[in-house]
Amino acid sequence: MIRAGVICCALLAATQALAETMTIDGTERTFAAFVPEKRPAPLVLVLHGNTQQGVDMQTRASWPEVARREQFVAIYPDGLNRAWADLRSGTEVVGRRPPAGTDDVAFLMALVAKYIKDGTADPKRIYIAGVSNGGAMTMTLACKEPQTFAAAAVMIMSFTATMAEACRPQQPIPMLLMNGTADTLIAYQGGRSTNQYALPNVWSTERTIGFWRKVNGCEAGNGATSNLPDKDREDSSTVTRIDSRCPPGQDVVLFRVNDGGHRMPGKGSDAKMPRAADAILGPQNHDIDGPDVIWEFFKRFAR
Repeated sequence: MIRAGVICCALLAATQALAETMTIDGTERTFAAFVPEKRPAPLVLVLHGNTQQGVDMQTRASWPEVARREQFVAIYPDGLNRAWADLRSGTEVVGRRPPAGTDDVAFLMALVAKYIKDGTADPKRIYIAGVSNGGAMTMTLACKEPQTFAAAAVMIMSFTATMAEACRPQQPIPMLLMNGTADTLIAYQGGRSTNQYALPNVWSTERTIGFWRKVNGCEAGNGATSNLPDKDREDSSTVTRIDSRCPPGQDVVLFRVNDGGHRMPGKGSDAKMPRAADAILGPQNHDIDGPDVIWEFFKRFAR
């Protein structure tokens, strides 16, 4: 049984997102939503990383600013125990885990259905973006429900062996990846890094991109490649955009953050303690803003 209801109508001053709950098979789930005045509007599901909550995506990234400016619905769901139940096997999960039996596909699809049903969201313009564990959940939905989403974006995450084996999308889906070459948790070249919190059995970013190119009917290998302006000379990193040779409307794009760590590129800091994050997770790039780049990619596509 699915039951939705508003539990808090207080406007969050910084984000203009309302906190709500939804009950999925007897489990109460929480999320926050920003809804623009003009409807139906595009909708973006924004998925947090492991140990985080939806509020971190509102306060540690520019999603609220971009959503207000571009007038799309921004949904910030909370994973149970601050984690998502994605396609990885138990041996491939590091950090927090949701309770056994958690069905996050059902939860997130119910959220989409709720906003389509009430006329808030345009069913042809539903998008999903996630960071780290949220990126794994994004790819899980792209694998299982590609017909729902007009495009998907994954930050600082690649396939694991189990995820790739379980991923059998029935149709193409435009895909953007944004990974750092010095990521200490998700090894850019694949395998496992020396960090004790690193994910095992990770595919390389190149292999992950190759998977989505095949799904989307693209040619093998890189397409046009361009080095983006190094706007912040003090962030110890640069960005290269790597396109693919794909059929129209089935784009696959990689933003390679050269010497970037396990961090979300952005205008401001993505961590409460930036120095500690730099030491543990590596540098954060400030040459591009993740949400801005992702929305520019998303808005080109509709189902």
